[in-house]
Amino acid sequence: MTTTVRSDDTVSHRPSIHQTSVLQQSWIMVKRNMIHTKRMPEMLSDVTIQPIMFVLLFAYVFGASITNTGDVSYKEFLLPGIMGQTIVFTAFIVATGITADLEKGIIDRFRSLPISRSSVLIGRSIASLLHSSIGIVVMAITGLAIGWRIHNGFAEAVLAFALVLLFGFGMIWFGILIGSWLRSVEAVNGFMFSTLFPITFLSNAFVPTAPMPTWLRTIAEWNPVSALVQAMRVLWGNGPAAGPGSPWPLVHPVLATLIWSVVLTAVFAPFALRAYTKRTSD
Repeated sequence: MTTTVRSDDTVSHRPSIHQTSVLQQSWIMVKRNMIHTKRMPEMLSDVTIQPIMFVLLFAYVFGASITNTGDVSYKEFLLPGIMGQTIVFTAFIVATGITADLEKGIIDRFRSLPISRSSVLIGRSIASLLHSSIGIVVMAITGLAIGWRIHNGFAEAVLAFALVLLFGFGMIWFGILIGSWLRSVEAVNGFMFSTLFPITFLSNAFVPTAPMPTWLRTIAEWNPVSALVQAMRVLWGNGPAAGPGSPWPLVHPVLATLIWSVVLTAVFAPFALRAYTKRTSD
C-alpha cells in the first residue's frame, strides 16, 4: 500500500477575504447591474428607441395642433416635458428590477454574502439613475436634431440636468417601495403604468395648463412634475414663463423642484427601507 503525499505548492488555498466598505459594495452592485444590461442590450430599448419615438410622435403629430405655447415653438416646449416623464419612469425601472431579483432568489444569495443590505439598494438606485440618464442624453440629441436649443448659459443648463437627476433620485425611493411591496413583476407593471402615466400627463409636460378646467388645472399646476418641467424650461430658456396669478411652484420652479425632491426622498425612503427589510427577512 502506497501513500501519495502532495507537496505544499500543490495545495489549493482559499483566497483571503478583505473587508469592504458600503461604498465599495454599492459600486460592485452598480457594476453588476450595468453588466447585466450590457449582456442584454434589449433592456436599453426603453431609454433609446422609446424616447426617440416619443419625441418624434409628440413633436410632429401633436405639435401640429398645439399652438398656445407663446413665443416658443412646441418642440422646445416639449423636450423638458419628455425628459421629465423619462426621469419619473426611473421609479418603474428600479421597481421591476428589485421585484425580478426577489422573484429569482438573487436577493437571497446576496443575503448570504458578508455585505451590507443597504448596498443592494444603493447599487440598484445608482444603476437605475444611470440607465435613465442614457434616455436623457438620447432625447437631448434627438431634440437638437429637430430644432430644440438651450438658450441660456452653461451654468443654467447644468443646473437643469442636475435637477432632473435629483428628482429622479426621489422617485427611485418610490420605486423601491413598490418593488418591495408587490410580489410579481406583472403586478408592478400594472401598478406603475396606472400611477405614473396619470402623474406625467396630468401636468404641464406636454400641454399648457391654461385651457384646462379650473379644478384640473389646479391639480396639474401643483403636480411635482410640473415644477420640474417648468424649472427646465426656465433654465434652458424654453419658456413660456409663468403668467400673473400662477401658483408658487411655477413662479419659483427651481426652488420648488428642490423642495419636492427632498420631500419625496424623506417620505418614501423610510417606508421603502422598511418594506425592503420586511420582504427580505421573510
